[in-house]
Amino acid sequence: MPTVLLEGPYRLFFYSNEGNEPPHIHVEYENSTAKFWLNSVELVRNHGIASHRLTKVQSLVQEHRTQLLEAWHEHFSE
Repeated sequence: MPTVLLEGPYRLFFYSNEGNEPPHIHVEYENSTAKFWLNSVELVRNHGIASHRLTKVQSLVQEHRTQLLEAWHEHFSE
């Protein structure tokens, strides 16, 4: 489960066995997680992150989208 970015209390990562799905990133905050598609930065799933915090998380994913996509393609093209 490669960590791509640590920013404040957020850990952005993906699972190595998910290369058959469209590019996406998982975000962990405390004991909660969310999943975002990267092509359009769209929330796929949320498990416990409060809605006011999801806005910050989505902005973080959008801000680092290029870096996250590059990491996805690099990892899954191996």
